[in-house]
Amino acid sequence: MPAQGRKNVHGKTGVRFKAAYTASKRKAMLRNVVSELIVHGQVKVTSGVTPDLITLASKMVTLAKDGSLASRREAARIVKDIKDENGVDALKILFETIGPRFKDRNGGYLTVYKLGKRRGDDAEVELVRWCE
Repeated sequence: MPAQGRKNVHGKTGVRFKAAYTASKRKAMLRNVVSELIVHGQVKVTSGVTPDLITLASKMVTLAKDGSLASRREAARIVKDIKDENGVDALKILFETIGPRFKDRNGGYLTVYKLGKRRGDDAEVELVRWCE
């Protein structure tokens, strides 16, 4: 016999039918992936994440091309405070290497390679990296 009571609330019957993946979790995941892309230059993601990753990374490059203090603060809201193997901050990499590299380019900063299906759950995996 199923438990009686209200749905989606804490209480006698617990939480039932709660959505597992919220917008805030997706935003946090995208922030992590963009930061990893900036630090490492490439990242493997599923095909569902790729369009949002390209959009957010392109916005970060546009801010880095501007190079002003306001742009740096806007990018700092999204880019996580992670460092590469040399101890250089992701925000510094974005503004000192990636921004000047794409100064004369008007978009199309990333290249996507399809890698096939992941073994565990059969999800399409893609490699996203910066253009040369």
